Amino acid sequence: RGELLYAAHCGACHGVQMHWRDKRLAVDWDTLKAQVRRWQGNAQLGWTEADIVDVTRYLNATIYRYPQTGDRVSMAPR
Repeated sequence: RGELLYAAHCGACHGVQMHWRDKRLAVDWDTLKAQVRRWQGNAQLGWTEADIVDVTRYLNATIYRYPQTGDRVSMAPR
């Protein structure tokens, strides 16, 4: 689900190069999630907390690989 949301709303502008730039703002799980929340807000997507966590989880699994901290929504079984 996170991959679909990212591809539909973010992928056109945020290629993989965007995630590997030198001055990236996401340096751990919490800041990665904060950036997903920030950009969905900038784009006025109206995502739920679950949507934000799903996209964060997708980006973390495919690119960042940060340890996931205590995020109640993200810890829920799917």
